[in-house]
Amino acid sequence: MSSFSSSLSCPTYRSRTSNSPFLSNHPSSLINVVDPRRSLSFHYASPQGLNLDELCVRSQRKSVQSSVVAQDGSVVTKSSPAEEPKNGGLLTIPSLEADKVVAESDGGEPQSTVSITVVGASGDLAKKKIFPALFALYYEGYLPEHFTIFGYARSKMTDAELRDMVSKTLTCRIDKRANCGEKMEEFLKRCFYHSGQYDSQEHFVALDEKLKEHEGGRLSNRLFYLSIPPNIFVDAVKCASSSASSVNGWTRVIVEKPFGRDAKTSAALTKSLKQYLEEDQIFRIDHYLGKELVENLSVLRFSNLIFEPLWSRQYIRNVQFIFSEDFGTEGRGGYFDNYGIIRDIMQNHLLQILALFAMETPVSLDAEDIRNEKVKVLRSMRPIQLKDVVIGQYKSHSLGGVTYPSYTDDKTVPKGSLTPTFAAAALFIDNARWDGVPFLMKAGKALNTRSAEIRVQFRHVPGNLYNRNSGTDLDQTTNELVIRVQPDEAIYLKINNKVPGLGMRLDRSNLNLLYSARYSKEIPDAYERLLLDAIEGERRLFIRSDELDAAWALFTPLLKEIEEKKTIPEFYPYGSRGPVGAHYLAAKHKVQWGDLSLDQ
Repeated sequence: MSSFSSSLSCPTYRSRTSNSPFLSNHPSSLINVVDPRRSLSFHYASPQGLNLDELCVRSQRKSVQSSVVAQDGSVVTKSSPAEEPKNGGLLTIPSLEADKVVAESDGGEPQSTVSITVVGASGDLAKKKIFPALFALYYEGYLPEHFTIFGYARSKMTDAELRDMVSKTLTCRIDKRANCGEKMEEFLKRCFYHSGQYDSQEHFVALDEKLKEHEGGRLSNRLFYLSIPPNIFVDAVKCASSSASSVNGWTRVIVEKPFGRDAKTSAALTKSLKQYLEEDQIFRIDHYLGKELVENLSVLRFSNLIFEPLWSRQYIRNVQFIFSEDFGTEGRGGYFDNYGIIRDIMQNHLLQILALFAMETPVSLDAEDIRNEKVKVLRSMRPIQLKDVVIGQYKSHSLGGVTYPSYTDDKTVPKGSLTPTFAAAALFIDNARWDGVPFLMKAGKALNTRSAEIRVQFRHVPGNLYNRNSGTDLDQTTNELVIRVQPDEAIYLKINNKVPGLGMRLDRSNLNLLYSARYSKEIPDAYERLLLDAIEGERRLFIRSDELDAAWALFTPLLKEIEEKKTIPEFYPYGSRGPVGAHYLAAKHKVQWGDLSLDQ
């Protein structure tokens, strides 16, 4: 007999994409996934003359198969225990779930399923975003063939009541409406409900039993979406991890912001979560990273030669990240008052976009390579000074015969609250690429418009031959790249050109990519992209713990100073452009807000 070490290629698990990690790297499994085919690595003492083809055939487990119908309507094939190998013990797979991991010997569908549990299923986020996003993925064919969705909350509800609640928020893609009703009905049949407390091991054990019943003996992969208040994150994770996690597949948990209120509470939350989960099981979601134009940011920069050489202090004068809502808290001030606009928007949404914008070219598009570069940006940022920040709060205002309430008129907001509903700040990155370039952030509620955009203002043309034709305001002739994240997604570049005619008069025009005009397909909601990434194990658009630490390290001293000094916000009328102080802040850094110009 001769000894050899080799690798046996056998039928492989396949998903929507070849690198979708639906298979677990659970320590109890001895199977290593190698894309695009699975290999079983082993050391074997073979009978003389036995080749690898014969070995592969002889190593297949002989079994008697029977089929049953699972509750989700799919057919489950079960195998009897494997026959013991002969000839001194050919290859065996010492995993209790081995015959569920390998594909059927006749090349049929793999024995695998995904169970998605929405914890906090009766809340607004679940109803308005999560369930509709899951249905959109199902409608477009992106969910695996075998999947089950469970709602979990304290509310008493039946499966039928959950389905009725969910059905009211589902919509179909505008380009595929023919079978909308049929698809909704099929999707709702996959939705179930389990009532329980978030800190009850017993209730999660009962959930686990229901999940197993619907998984029908397949390899189970489980995703938990925590759509619950942050003060009960840890209790829910503890119960889900110990009582309802997968024993033979992967278990992942999506955590919604806020991730703490400051560096200390964020670190405590991360430490508590890591008592029950590994870092690669935690998916901290920031839905702005899933927006189409934010994801296109790196494509625009790294795949177009005209932009990357300009992406530095040499050509860029300032960068603006602007977020505005045209409504106030509207009865939801209880949550908002505990966090304020800086924590709610700046420290996460806008700062994450800034890090993507300013990062160096990553080694690859791998999640860790991208997140490594984002962390470097955050760690290079100068501490934020209170003198570079303006805060505001909207006040009551009458317009067109309608009186709009002030922030403190909201019954859920404490009287005399100083919580800012508006903030503007100047930030700086102290590295070779961005030294001296102001990155301006502005975010507010109850403003005159609803929008989110990135504005890149380039430097003036040195020795411009056409200055006398452009007027005295050089800012009016500045090239500006605008990436409008929402609404009416677009990318446009402001350039100077000659107005047709015999004279020499210059005009500023837009080279415009308006998504609705260029692409007929509806743009997916950010939650669709992020849920699909979580199912497939793609972490590129989720926040790593060291990213979170760096972000809080930047904003915590500022927040502490504002709260300790009881800084009074500047009041601005509901429906206005915000506090006047924001204009002075921009002027201090020789900047004009791009969204306030006449030709914005």
